[in-house]
Amino acid sequence: MTDPFADPTTLSHAELEEGTALAPRFDANGLVTAITMEAGSNELLMLAHMNAQALALTLETGFAHYWSRSRGKIWKKGESSGELQRLIEMRIDCDQDAVVLIVEQTGRGAACHTGRKSCFYRRVVTNGGTAALEDIGLPRLFDPAEVY
Repeated sequence: MTDPFADPTTLSHAELEEGTALAPRFDANGLVTAITMEAGSNELLMLAHMNAQALALTLETGFAHYWSRSRGKIWKKGESSGELQRLIEMRIDCDQDAVVLIVEQTGRGAACHTGRKSCFYRRVVTNGGTAALEDIGLPRLFDPAEVY
C-alpha cells in the first residue's frame, strides 16, 4: 500500500486549511484523533486514533480501521465482534489533525466493546463539588464476555 497523503510540511498555511490536498498532521506518536458518528442519526459512537496505515486502509476498503494504542496494532473495527463500521463519509478538520468518520454501524449496532451502541454511555454529574459518573441507560446489545 502506498502512502496516499500529501506531506503537510510542504503546504502553506492556506493550502493546508483551504486546499484540496489530504495532508493529515499526525502527532508525535504518528496518530490523528478519529471521532466516529452514526450516519442518519449523527449519534456520537466512539473516539479512537488512526495512524497513516489505518487511515489509508479505511479509505481503501470502505471499512473503519483504527490504531489500537493498547495493543500497538491496526484494528479493523468489528473484526472480532461482527460490529463493522462501513464508511459513508470522512471529514477532516481545518488544520488536518482530526477526522470524523460517518459510518453505518453494522452487526447488532454496537460500536462499544462493552456491547453498547455508543462508548459515551455515561454522563458526568456533580454533587456538592464532587464529580461522579451516571449511566444514561444505553442497553447492552451483546454480552462482551460471550464475544471476546
